[in-house]
Amino acid sequence: MDAQMGSPEFWNNQEKAQAHIAKLNSLKRSVLPVVAFAKKQEDIPVMLELIEMAEGAEKESSELELEQLVTTMKEELDSLEIASFLTGQFDKNNAIFSIQAGAGGTESCDWADILFRMYSRWCERRGFTVELQDIQIGDQAGISKATLLIKGENAYGYAKAERGVHRLVRISPFDSNQRRHTSFCAVDVVAEINEDINIEIPEDELRIDVYRSSGKGGQGVNTTDSAVRITHLPTGLVVACQNERSQLKNKASAMGVLKARLYEKRLDEQRSEMEKFYGEKGEIGWGSQIRSYVLQPYQMVKDLRTGVSTSDTKGVLDGDIDRFITGWLRAGSPRHRNKDIQVDD
Repeated sequence: MDAQMGSPEFWNNQEKAQAHIAKLNSLKRSVLPVVAFAKKQEDIPVMLELIEMAEGAEKESSELELEQLVTTMKEELDSLEIASFLTGQFDKNNAIFSIQAGAGGTESCDWADILFRMYSRWCERRGFTVELQDIQIGDQAGISKATLLIKGENAYGYAKAERGVHRLVRISPFDSNQRRHTSFCAVDVVAEINEDINIEIPEDELRIDVYRSSGKGGQGVNTTDSAVRITHLPTGLVVACQNERSQLKNKASAMGVLKARLYEKRLDEQRSEMEKFYGEKGEIGWGSQIRSYVLQPYQMVKDLRTGVSTSDTKGVLDGDIDRFITGWLRAGSPRHRNKDIQVDD
């Protein structure tokens, strides 16, 4: 692929050339770290021989250098292992990420807002960019629903681990009697479908509504009927977009989300294990949660699928959730499947 870039005709088609470069860079990010790790591995026997031959301060210095190298390699190996699990058809794609408040009223809307912040901070840590496509403000506090587009390498591969119901237990800030409340929110994740996947939707299957944008966005957004809501009549799927000032741009974004959801739904219908993807979430309430966030009477976040847990609730709500994502990815890999993974601080 590097050699093809040297061809005089390479830049004749700019769109094709950019796609080629993007694919090449993606492959390099996958291959080069493995090559670099292998070189370090080859250096270890040489370093051991030098340590055996050395004496005194030189020997201690070489031993310390080797120890530091091995520590670094352990971290690199962990990253390489996780990357090896992201081999799904759409794992490298961007992710369409939705948060929906469930049972619990105002409490759940506030919980949805907390999750919104948590995932936004997680994206910052990962180097992903976030585009807010649609948001519905709660009646009294928080948000009732939000849809984000997360852009970055393997965004869907990582984000799909968060699909499911999330449960919060805490002393309610909205209860004057300071009682404990339990709230639920559902997170849904689908891959952004590129142009290679052809999804045709007849016009008569769509109902398109336009309305005035709400929430953040400035005066220009809120003074025109630029927001678009599309309902797919046969399935009942509803998507909305209001982040752009242009009605046409919002319609295009909403259609992209709808196509992604329809494609994901078709895949679900072909799977024998219906607990995956949409079926995995179940009802947004008791008995269907994948993770519990307990802030009272003790501090604990635990993933009920893998057993991964931590008492660092503040760090988790600040976006430090990679331990749960990597635990889920490992649990689904062939060499870890059917094993009980328990990682507790």
